[in-house]
Amino acid sequence: MIEINRNGEVWVFAEQEGGALSDVPLELLSKARELADALGVKVGAVLLGSDVKALAAKLIAHGADRVYVAQDGRLAHYQTNGYAKVLCDLIGRHAPQICLFGATPIGRDLAPRVASAMRCGLTADCTDLQIGDHKLPDGTVHENLLLQIRPAFGGNIIATIINYDRWPQMATVREGVMPMTEPDAARRGEVVQCDAGLNGFVLPLEILESVRRQRKVNLKAARVIVAGGAGVGSRENFKLLWDLANCLGAAVGGSRAAVDLGYIDRDHQVGQTGTTVRPALYIAAGLSGAIQHRAGMEESAKIIAINTDPNAPIFDVAHYGIVGDLNVVIPKMIKAIRSGGK
Repeated sequence: MIEINRNGEVWVFAEQEGGALSDVPLELLSKARELADALGVKVGAVLLGSDVKALAAKLIAHGADRVYVAQDGRLAHYQTNGYAKVLCDLIGRHAPQICLFGATPIGRDLAPRVASAMRCGLTADCTDLQIGDHKLPDGTVHENLLLQIRPAFGGNIIATIINYDRWPQMATVREGVMPMTEPDAARRGEVVQCDAGLNGFVLPLEILESVRRQRKVNLKAARVIVAGGAGVGSRENFKLLWDLANCLGAAVGGSRAAVDLGYIDRDHQVGQTGTTVRPALYIAAGLSGAIQHRAGMEESAKIIAINTDPNAPIFDVAHYGIVGDLNVVIPKMIKAIRSGGK
């Protein structure tokens, strides 16, 4: 735990692999910029790796005021021990008040290790972050805290978690939850070269080979998504959704229930534990609209829901609702699209 520093920066862990930044830190920088402006402090990005300094310009363009760069050959490939040591040293040296990580495999591994070492709290899988005050039962008011907001108890409630006495305040945020702002190439920032401090440090593992599998679909980039839930009924019935998607030039998504039932692959999952999307059009077929799924798609520009249950929660967020059997409705939609609406 570090001493509470009300002037401390808002930090984002700038996750990169193979010398390429993922989208997550760029999304987090937009939220970090908002939080830092509310607090009147600067935004910092922490960039660890080997020969990664050139990535600092992109982080600055997306909102960072300072980029702390620590380069070492032992940081070329992610390993928990080395990354955690460097990050903890930097936190101890610069005392940020907030540290944000993407809820990626790397972020979910690194953030708890750092939080444990710094003896501070960590809120995982946040869906929103705000700055606000908190009043204790004894009347003490703590101002300008990070309000860490996430679904809890299986998505049945939305919890706001605060950490008023053990800093830095730390949270992980899922990919796609925070909209990425457009980069500003004219922004100027400071690149701070930092000693990795790994002299004499021996990594416990040797990486012999790294194999990555590309996702089958990029849901975040899709302008139109046709998604199905458990109500589709079977993997065979999902062919109707694929046919509709092909007519619209759309991507196909699914709820966690549909994925768990084997109707569609996990890469297509939309929702709290899948991908968060904001397409121009989202067609939800056979989806009840559980809060876990709505958390990942309710900011779509237009939502069309198809369900046999007129009281299904999905209709609460849909702009247009069709009460009916998707096996009847979707073929009619396909026919109308192919005939040009005639």
